[in-house]
Amino acid sequence: MIWITILPICSVSHYGRAIVMPNLKPPITTTAAAVAYRESILKALPASSNFTPLMTLYLTDTTSPDEIKLARKTGVVFAVKLYPAGATTNSQDGVTDLFGKCLHVLEEMVEQNMPLLVHGEVTDPIVDIFDREKVFIDTILQPLIQRLPQLKVVMEHITTMDAVKFVESCKEGFVAATVTPQHLVLNRNALFQGGLRPHNYCLPVLKREIHRQAVVSAVTSGSRNFFLGTDSAPHERGRKECACGCAGIYNAPVALSLYAKVFEEMGALDKLEAFTSFNGPDFYGLPRNTSKIKLTKIPWKVPEAFSFSFGDIIPMFAGNTLEWQPSLI
Repeated sequence: MIWITILPICSVSHYGRAIVMPNLKPPITTTAAAVAYRESILKALPASSNFTPLMTLYLTDTTSPDEIKLARKTGVVFAVKLYPAGATTNSQDGVTDLFGKCLHVLEEMVEQNMPLLVHGEVTDPIVDIFDREKVFIDTILQPLIQRLPQLKVVMEHITTMDAVKFVESCKEGFVAATVTPQHLVLNRNALFQGGLRPHNYCLPVLKREIHRQAVVSAVTSGSRNFFLGTDSAPHERGRKECACGCAGIYNAPVALSLYAKVFEEMGALDKLEAFTSFNGPDFYGLPRNTSKIKLTKIPWKVPEAFSFSFGDIIPMFAGNTLEWQPSLI
């Protein structure tokens, strides 16, 4: 078995804990794999670190209710992640029929108060890539919430006004959403300005400016339904700058600064702490962290050819697909 992931030092230094996504090779589909992965993360941490990884399971067509019970009993698995098969990086083992093959698992998740984290896009090739989030809401998520209203759901990395409206229409405490820094500061023009920009390519893909503005307004409003989720995904340069580049933006070194910039521009710095540090733990039923970090506003320009070597990260297991996605401070 080879798990392919890394733990960037900046994630450990900036965040007290993180939701650890399970889309590795092979995916983290069992409680035993999640526990082993957690132990590997803890062993790789600096001796002075008190970072806490919050583990997740990868939902498949064959996940069993008993696996959910077992995961809850460990006290270290905090959620289950839904990847529609083919939706994003390492999602080929994801769900092909949520209602037909996973309903009994979702019902057990309600019993265990285990949140479902969703990559909210359909994968039907006839659906335009810019419409996949909206279609997912209309055809999958809305019917799911109607059928299981007590299921706690997090829409990960939302990108559209449709997602904002959906989350705001749901009962507080049962449906929430995370937002990445890139979806707050970039729109889809950033993919094509002056040429094709592979380092701005992520999934869900960047959307129109009207959607970016809607998401910015939602997260800076003070609503408890939205919280930090960086979806930071470092990749080797050669896998981004190629004929068929992979999806993912590595934002961990600057994520908090970008969030602060957005909140400042909206006159909402007083709401930043809740977005980054309170809303997420509150939704998951976790205690709020008591430690603090200090952000200082200074001019900074991204250097030309800015990059990190593998010596700047803590290697977890050898490989060439790199995923680490902090969601909670």
